[in-house]
Amino acid sequence: MQTDSIVQCPNCFCQALNSESQPFCHNCHTRIPKRYLWALGSTASPGELIDDRFLIKSGQIALDTKPGLPTSAIEVPPPLEPYLHLMTERPAIPQPYAVVGAIVFLESAPLYPSGARSEQGGDLSGQLMPRLEQVWNASRGFRQLHFLRQLAQLWHSLSVEKSASTLLNSQLIFADGDTVRVLELELDRGTVPLSELGKFWSSWQVQPAIADFFNQLCQHLIQGQITNAEGLIELLDAAIASQSTQQTRQIRLATLSDQGPSRSSNEDACYPVSGTITNNHSLLIVCDGVGGHEGGEVASNLAIQTIVQHTQTLTQNLEWGLEEAVLRANDAIAAKNDAERRQERQRMGTTVVMGLVRSHELYLTHVGDSRAYRITRRGCYQVTLDDDVASRQAQSGYTLYREAVQRSSAGSLVQALGMGNSNTLHPSTQRFILDEDCVFLLCSDGLSDNDLVEEYWQSEIVPILDGKTDLATVARRLVEIANTQNGHDNVTVGLIHCQTRETGQSSTVQLSAAQLPEQTKPTQMFAPSTSPPGLRTELQPRQSSWLKTLLILLGLFGVAGAIAALFVPELIPTLNSRRPTVAESPTVPPVPASPPSLTPGTFIKLDRPASDPGLPLLEKPETASPESVKKVPPGSVLKVVRQQENTTDRSLWILLEVCTPNLEAKLPNATTAKGWQKKSAIAPFSLPDSSQLGACTASTELPKQNVPSTP
Repeated sequence: MQTDSIVQCPNCFCQALNSESQPFCHNCHTRIPKRYLWALGSTASPGELIDDRFLIKSGQIALDTKPGLPTSAIEVPPPLEPYLHLMTERPAIPQPYAVVGAIVFLESAPLYPSGARSEQGGDLSGQLMPRLEQVWNASRGFRQLHFLRQLAQLWHSLSVEKSASTLLNSQLIFADGDTVRVLELELDRGTVPLSELGKFWSSWQVQPAIADFFNQLCQHLIQGQITNAEGLIELLDAAIASQSTQQTRQIRLATLSDQGPSRSSNEDACYPVSGTITNNHSLLIVCDGVGGHEGGEVASNLAIQTIVQHTQTLTQNLEWGLEEAVLRANDAIAAKNDAERRQERQRMGTTVVMGLVRSHELYLTHVGDSRAYRITRRGCYQVTLDDDVASRQAQSGYTLYREAVQRSSAGSLVQALGMGNSNTLHPSTQRFILDEDCVFLLCSDGLSDNDLVEEYWQSEIVPILDGKTDLATVARRLVEIANTQNGHDNVTVGLIHCQTRETGQSSTVQLSAAQLPEQTKPTQMFAPSTSPPGLRTELQPRQSSWLKTLLILLGLFGVAGAIAALFVPELIPTLNSRRPTVAESPTVPPVPASPPSLTPGTFIKLDRPASDPGLPLLEKPETASPESVKKVPPGSVLKVVRQQENTTDRSLWILLEVCTPNLEAKLPNATTAKGWQKKSAIAPFSLPDSSQLGACTASTELPKQNVPSTP
């Protein structure tokens, strides 16, 4: 048994022993990472050393005393696969770090990092963060809504992994400032409906400004009138927007790019141009070109030019708009490659990571291995997942990430702009609510390689939040660190500093029905409240007297129709051909049933009659030539790949991939089954399907059809 916290130097040529409190090795001055882990399944006592490496600090909190050594290779057990599939949800979901016997060590658990201090100056290193229930009552209404939105987002992801029960256990939900963190996953024992989340929330107390909204929201969830997480998130987004006046926000941006000491040219590019320090921009882009001079440099600059041009007019549907901008940039680079007859490794390309600030939100879009980090006073979190071999293998559940990065091909990119058709490119977009002071760092791998950001965030970036330095100084310092500590590549950094200030206002904002998600538009979403003016969030204006009169007349006609039906039974339609209706409540009107979510990554099943000729899939949106149309037979299972808005009529188009066709259908003269269709044409004839998890297992073929137009 070991009682002292001794950490071995990670430098393989040194490996000197150091006390836990030392930030650098006393012998070679190498930084000593302190990795605090959650020991899932451990019953060891404090001071016990597991596998001659993991020191139990207290309870189930452990310290890796040999952070420089690789972890042992293992075959991933099924209970760990959900963690790996949820890598994109970090830092909310912890990740497996190592497995020793029956004990799983989780990293990125809600544990304070080394050097964290309380407001009183006490050392918090390695201690558990507070549970959400401990900070809930003291949180403002805006932050309470922010917490709820994160839980709703996690519900969608965890339901796919059969672990939604986690979000119904208050002992597993923690708060890292404004961010929800999960301690460990709890696997579901059966189907967990969304109504259970409403029951769980209903016992919580909220601030008066959102009380009416919250109570009615819980009631709608419990009654099953909100049937998917997508609809819940849209309602919460509307309420968050109405309460965003509780804060003012000041945004400042800085960029700096350098070719580095070992390169003859700079293939990186950024927007605004390198050296900019401003509070007049809302868009920041970092690109890292590949293909050498005359290639990578051209690709990165062409990407920025295309993206900036496309985003200048973006006002709504920002997530899809940013992804569309990336796809256009990809097409522009790919077209130049084709025009210059570049093949395979000769093709030029680029990575991209960009942030767009709109009001109280920041949108991050990403392709490749350029990264985005979010830094607060408590921690530094990588919020993008590299599009490389190591991440792909780990996310697929083949191996733990710490094992995957040890392989020679770990850093090879699996996607970048310009390498192929946009149908094979999958940008990722995240939305962040700006709820506290923070810095977003966007950078190329010239800085992020060898964990330099994790090493220097406390000393170099946190001082921005404390007002002890400025963005220009930090940008220069980060470039210097990259050039001296790495120095093998170009380096580009972009900083977005968000400062928030409380206004003391509790706004009353009425949102029209047009602003509500389509599947949850009631006649009046929430009943009029008796709360004082200024303490109510309504999602629908009160009905006028003429509308009440119209409803009364409709009710009378309905009664008359029912009486007539008693005497003329043949006029009653067949029940199976209609959707059931719910009698209107005097206080909470019913919400129409939600269609299945059509967000990327979800699976749907075509609910069409057997006699239906099938759903046409188009090669491109708005393209309906006979040679470009394919038919998907009724009963087939499809995966939603991505969405795209038509800039002409604002219609939303969905790219679908057929995973499991209806086996009874005969499909001669097959061709690859992947194509586009309008969301409005898909939603009425689709059902959610959870039988397909992960990617489509095989390529599916469908026949081309001579169809003159879309439905």
